[in-house]
Amino acid sequence: MERKWWKESVVYQVYPRSFKDSNGDGIGDLQGMISKLDYLKELGIDVIWLSPVYKSPNDDNGYDISDYQDIMDEFGNMADWEQLITEMHNRDMKLVMDLVVNHTSDEHPWFVEARSGKDNPYRDYYVWKKGKDGQEPNNWVSFFSGPAWEYDEKSEEYFLHLFSRKQPDLNWENQKMRQDIYKMMTWWLEKGVDGFRMDVINLLSKTEGLPDAKVTTNSRYQWGGEHFANGPKIMDYLTEMRQEVFDKYDIMTVGETQFVTTDDAIRYTNEETGVMSMLFQFEHMGIDKSKTGGNLGKWKINREWKLTELKQIMSRWQKDLEGKGWNSLYLENHDQPRSVSRFGDTKEYHKESAKMLATCLHMMQGTPFVYQGQELGMTNVSFDSIDDYKDIEIHNFYKDQIEQDNFTKEEIMDAIHFRGRDNARTPMQWDDSENAGFTTGTPWIKVNPNFKDINVQKEIADPDSIYHYYKKLIGLRKNNPIMVYGSYDLILEENEQIYAYTRTLGNETLLVITNFTKETPIFTLPKTIQYKSKELIISNYPRESEDEIETIELKPYEAIVYKLS
Repeated sequence: MERKWWKESVVYQVYPRSFKDSNGDGIGDLQGMISKLDYLKELGIDVIWLSPVYKSPNDDNGYDISDYQDIMDEFGNMADWEQLITEMHNRDMKLVMDLVVNHTSDEHPWFVEARSGKDNPYRDYYVWKKGKDGQEPNNWVSFFSGPAWEYDEKSEEYFLHLFSRKQPDLNWENQKMRQDIYKMMTWWLEKGVDGFRMDVINLLSKTEGLPDAKVTTNSRYQWGGEHFANGPKIMDYLTEMRQEVFDKYDIMTVGETQFVTTDDAIRYTNEETGVMSMLFQFEHMGIDKSKTGGNLGKWKINREWKLTELKQIMSRWQKDLEGKGWNSLYLENHDQPRSVSRFGDTKEYHKESAKMLATCLHMMQGTPFVYQGQELGMTNVSFDSIDDYKDIEIHNFYKDQIEQDNFTKEEIMDAIHFRGRDNARTPMQWDDSENAGFTTGTPWIKVNPNFKDINVQKEIADPDSIYHYYKKLIGLRKNNPIMVYGSYDLILEENEQIYAYTRTLGNETLLVITNFTKETPIFTLPKTIQYKSKELIISNYPRESEDEIETIELKPYEAIVYKLS
């Protein structure tokens, strides 16, 4: 397996709107981020993935870009961005920018031109189609609810938008459009960017003719993923992107790829023939979704998921990609709820379960991603009023369900409290002062009320905090190649309480034991694991290297890692 800097790195995602406000307008910005680089360096972070900071009308919090080569006024200007990357490189930290090229904003000059007339040279930069029987060209549903098509009265045609109606899809069949995208990417790389996280990158290729989706629910609009996820020309487009752009630089590329199998992942990330360094898959993120919810699966919650299912998913991704591709490791990001609220216990065992989840993830093979505040154990938020939420997906879901009557109002709010994207977007909790030290003004979205108990200042002062545990885990990874390159093997496969596995490199083995419950199950070491000496390298309760490991009564949400030789 080839050694690469991005395999050995730990990545931290900054959602800039919510990270740190420097000027009191209630919105995080680039100068705020610059002021906290030493905090991230001290934590041990190597790479920052920065969510979009480009010019945008902000219909989807910056994922609707109106100018790829300028900075959103709320975040600062290009001089601020240039200062940011200089300050990062001075600290030996790398910057990965968010790349959004499945769609633009409808306010992007290309789309303004495209809309101005059918004979405009930019018309074909987007996907246009005539309606069918007085309705949309096909029955696809948008990711954000409702039809995936918007009618343009002037030209009497519809344009495709898999996301918000203000996010028209680009037409990747158009070679000139593709070349313009590659020029823009090269421009950023020449400015010193160290890579891209590529938003919904496997949706670029659509089935020719854009046929109807299979009808699986009684809704007018149906899920059409078979016609746009991992489409027929996706490898052609991404291979061209790699040849035109990536191959000329030593960079890290991460594809956000929904609906992928491990076979797809090997095709995308193989070191010889692949098109990106690693990808985000979502199989483990669907563990608590209803299997029978159809289009509403995300919002119909399955709280009875089994640990064996999670182990099967994670282990399949670990084993199938071993030596053939590369995994990204994550449990939360700007689109997912807080992991400790989802997989841990925020009431009785907040600290223990947050540390356990971190251990289970960071000890696997792949590049770990920490989402801002995850290193503090930041939790979901339960706002009482829909008006306190800002996310377009949440508001579309609420409005649709109030009209369609699939849920009671209480069930709608419960689903939003558990699953909504704004759980990850409440302001970073820096201290216990007003607005958690995020802003001196009125924050764009309310702060989680628990900021007095969970904040950076308090956790740095407490040597036993979640923050210090993350710092130790990240430090261990830098000094133990086995954590990066060791092979993974699941043990106690059928156990519904304990997730345990080994990592092996040469004659060293890491034994990782994590308890996903508040019970006290007994761990029994399989006879196949032989060792002469052992060393405790991290645990979230007091333990000693001398403690015997043949049988261990685990404490609630306990995590223990031994190095065996």
